[in-house]
Amino acid sequence: MRVIAGVVLWTAVLFGQQRKVTDAEVREVQRSALLIDSHNDATSRTLMGADIGVRSAKGHTDVPRLREGGVGAVFFAAYVAPAYAKDKTAANRALQMIDTVRYDIIARHADVFAAAATADDIVAIHKSGKIAALIGLEGGHAIEDSPRLLRDFYALGVRYMTLTHTNTNHWADSSGDLREKNVQRHDGLTDAGKQIIAEMNRLGMIVDISHVADKTFWDALAASKAPIFASHSSCRALCDVPRNMTDEMIAALARKGGVIQINFNCGFLTRRASDENSKVRATLADVVTHIDHAVKIAGIDGVGIGSDFDGVNCTPEGLDDVSKFPNLTRALLERGYTAADIRKIYGENTLRLLRAVEAKRSGPE
Repeated sequence: MRVIAGVVLWTAVLFGQQRKVTDAEVREVQRSALLIDSHNDATSRTLMGADIGVRSAKGHTDVPRLREGGVGAVFFAAYVAPAYAKDKTAANRALQMIDTVRYDIIARHADVFAAAATADDIVAIHKSGKIAALIGLEGGHAIEDSPRLLRDFYALGVRYMTLTHTNTNHWADSSGDLREKNVQRHDGLTDAGKQIIAEMNRLGMIVDISHVADKTFWDALAASKAPIFASHSSCRALCDVPRNMTDEMIAALARKGGVIQINFNCGFLTRRASDENSKVRATLADVVTHIDHAVKIAGIDGVGIGSDFDGVNCTPEGLDDVSKFPNLTRALLERGYTAADIRKIYGENTLRLLRAVEAKRSGPE
């Protein structure tokens, strides 16, 4: 027996072998869970004309594989590359990315997907047999410093915004350009950035701190009246890269009701693969180790899944694409997690966080 943040996990791992798990057990957990992936970049492919409705040898995501993986809801990324900020076309790009979710994914495949705006929507859509589709805006520069654009994006379905991408913007520092010279930094969030977080709270939009600098994280955590999350980050104690979260950050996030959504990018899971030129892949076991560590620090209520599928070049062996989630289910059962634990990690924690953010919503949208 071992205790992780108050959760008792019975496991044979300590005795040199894992518990034998049957296919029936895996199927039952998959059936009972509402699996929510908080970050998927299939939008970068659909915007270029890819049809997510048909099985493809390319990428990580399509309808047949989502069904095989038992995925119940997806936050599709409206990713706006830093180059669009330099060209002053970031908002235009954001609108295109939002449209590819609304048109190329939801409308084009209305028999499979339905748009969700709330936690209750996600649950209802899942019960109907469809996959709930939501939008996360990746890169705060996409609002071009305008709360008015932020409100417009919310009206179009955006339910979280990643405060920065790999670029420091006019109001928040990023972890992605720490070594670059001639970048105007702010020592975290500016007053304007804190006002943007206040407006996100008022709207009921999740504050996402994946990609931000450490000081920006602490400023955002202090500024937000609602819980915040890391939509696709892993544990820095296990893989020391700036995109990952320190134990202190994970614990503080959890104390405020937040969730760390574990990222499947090989380079964020193991130092063996963190070198951009490395040909070494991470493994399914590496993902489980990050989940284990996050649960130890945050508790079972503070951990979720943010795969970053289709946004990364390397995925772990055994978690090659969205169809492979049953492999993760099996590995977690073998590690000693209960079905109830897995349901929390797969979706219940994200639903709780979303409801807490919705509860802070006030005034007109």
